[in-house]
Amino acid sequence: MKLTLGQKIKELRKRDSRKQEDLANALGVTNQAVSRWEKDGSYPDMEMIPAIANYFGITIDELFGYENDRDKKISTIIGKVDAYDIKHSDDGSWVEECLAILREGLAEFPNNERLLLTLADTLWEAGWRRHYGWLYYDDEGYIQYHYDTHKKNEYWSECAKVCEQLVDNTKDNIIFTQAVAILVPLYRNYGEFEKAISYAKRMPKLQQSREFLLTEATDGKLEAEYIGEFLLESARQFSEQLVYGLIANIKHYESDMPIEKVKGAIAVFDLICDDGNMGVHHDFVSKLYLYLSRLQWERGYHDDAFVSLDRALDHAKAYETLVDGKEHSLTAPLVSFVKFKAEYPKELVKHLPEDWPFWCNPDYKQVEAEIKSDPRWNEWVKKVSI
Repeated sequence: MKLTLGQKIKELRKRDSRKQEDLANALGVTNQAVSRWEKDGSYPDMEMIPAIANYFGITIDELFGYENDRDKKISTIIGKVDAYDIKHSDDGSWVEECLAILREGLAEFPNNERLLLTLADTLWEAGWRRHYGWLYYDDEGYIQYHYDTHKKNEYWSECAKVCEQLVDNTKDNIIFTQAVAILVPLYRNYGEFEKAISYAKRMPKLQQSREFLLTEATDGKLEAEYIGEFLLESARQFSEQLVYGLIANIKHYESDMPIEKVKGAIAVFDLICDDGNMGVHHDFVSKLYLYLSRLQWERGYHDDAFVSLDRALDHAKAYETLVDGKEHSLTAPLVSFVKFKAEYPKELVKHLPEDWPFWCNPDYKQVEAEIKSDPRWNEWVKKVSI
């Protein structure tokens, strides 16, 4: 049942452990006036409404109970954008539609931080889809970014402005953190390293992260659950950084070293999930096997490459069996209390051939032409289609 204005004032006063006299003195009215408001016997003068909202540290909308309706509308707008699943989309067909939805939403709810953050994230993704030729390897083999090209990226220019606005003005730590997480790589792409580093240094250290601190927040089975979640998230982040570490210098690919490193990353998941049940992480391990097949083929281990492709398929199938809208649990000892729901991507198996090799650096075109000319490639694609 929706509260009346008088009931809302009473609720807020009790929330803050204030007496009717305290509110009356702050507003310059009598105790009797406040008592009548709370009994819905009369209403405050309209010019007094901003002062009442300010006294309780809320907006006028919240005072009148409109906040929930506004939040629902904003959630609906963001939900429309989420439905495009832009982070799993290979092209930019969604760009205009998603940006139009968000700009319309911001016209109705100016400066809403949730909408602004969603806009920033959408602009960041749009910049990748609509602009190419984003990096190269220098004479020493290290990755360099085309700074001048990136600075002309109109999506990123707007993204930077939106993120800086959020960082400078938000009081929401989550909004702040997510905005900084976009700004750091964006300024890296611009070649503005000092600015990128300064933003990065405003973030907490690894041992102050949410995932780590949750492992120290409780005990018993709940502690075991948080430790399991931390181990799996750490394994994923570690593995991604390991691959990026390989990609950072093209000379790493002059030996079998990348093959051994990617095998090691997969082994970390096998170590944690030693019964083979990796839950949602089957998706990521499938991608590691795709990349491993590319590395093995390039170094001449052609039979091993197709073994890795089959294992990528096995993990993708294992993931898809979990996409049923139900809550599942992991079963290995270290993660037996971890629960999860598998939601995206829903058609992982179907897209394996086009996702191959997932990480595209260094250039894989020659490897692609060679491996796809092998009759075993078509046989593997047929397995994917079954």
